[in-house]
Amino acid sequence: MDWMHETAERRADPRVLWSDVRAIIMLGMNYGPDVDPRDVLAQKTKGAISVYARHRDYHDLVKGRLKMLASWIAGEAKKEPALEMKVFVDTAPVMEKPLAAAAGLGWQGKHTNLVSREFGSWLFLGSIFLNIDLPADEPEIDHCGTCSACVDACPTQAFPAPYKLDARRCISYLTIEHHGPIATEFRKAMGNRIYGCDDCLAACPWNKFAQVAREAKLQARDDLRAPDLDALARLDDAAFRAHFSGSPIKRIGLSRFRRNLMIAIGNSGDAGLRPHVIENLSFTDPQVRAMAVWALGQLFSRDDIAVLAHDHQDETDDSVQAEWRALGEIA
Repeated sequence: MDWMHETAERRADPRVLWSDVRAIIMLGMNYGPDVDPRDVLAQKTKGAISVYARHRDYHDLVKGRLKMLASWIAGEAKKEPALEMKVFVDTAPVMEKPLAAAAGLGWQGKHTNLVSREFGSWLFLGSIFLNIDLPADEPEIDHCGTCSACVDACPTQAFPAPYKLDARRCISYLTIEHHGPIATEFRKAMGNRIYGCDDCLAACPWNKFAQVAREAKLQARDDLRAPDLDALARLDDAAFRAHFSGSPIKRIGLSRFRRNLMIAIGNSGDAGLRPHVIENLSFTDPQVRAMAVWALGQLFSRDDIAVLAHDHQDETDDSVQAEWRALGEIA
């Protein structure tokens, strides 16, 4: 799952690495949930948030633990005066998953994520690069067999083949990394997922051996397990930043968050959420307005749509105009 946090800028700069790498220590931290994360998908007026984002930002937590381990290694390696180390958690062009498989932490499943026989699909990955030699561990072999549960579970058919992911179709990518309106073909499939998606991870049968995370900072916040769409839609920029302080959700900003909310509200079938749709028809960011227009078509009558279209006939953004035209075809 770590690919979704690795922006092009982070991955593209090789200067964060150095040429004298002689060993890599790969580590995993369990973040297993205490409930099936798919349970919230049936609660249409609630927001579905990926397991890893229901608690503190794991980047800081894992990096802190890696630095502690690196300090211990430095203390044990006093006879190596030229010892150098670098620590990475989604912060460099490091292919964590194949490296973790080579280190024996697990194997890359058909959903392309790491799978562990002990922790299932719920592992954060980090690495320590060193300029000293260390003995190599045995790589883990693939234990997926003929199972295709993860591939079959994907709501948007983002796997063109086992072990291959088309990120452009992945809900995690669409809700987190993608900027702009979300393609029509994916909106209904998104359901109430407002940040990330765990379907392929949760479907893995190896999760029957998974353990609930014991780290206190990885325990889900109660208000992020199944938050009300109504309450989330009321957050302005300051409230959004305060509510998600210390959370990876804060990184996508209010605009992308509201864009995702508009799709979830459109899929909710709840007429009580209509005022939020009307409000966001005038939001400053066109990607939010565009998805609000789509939500309009899901929740409002043809007569109401005609009145609101008249009120917003001065719209100038091409993407928002396209959504209004699409509504005109059904209104």
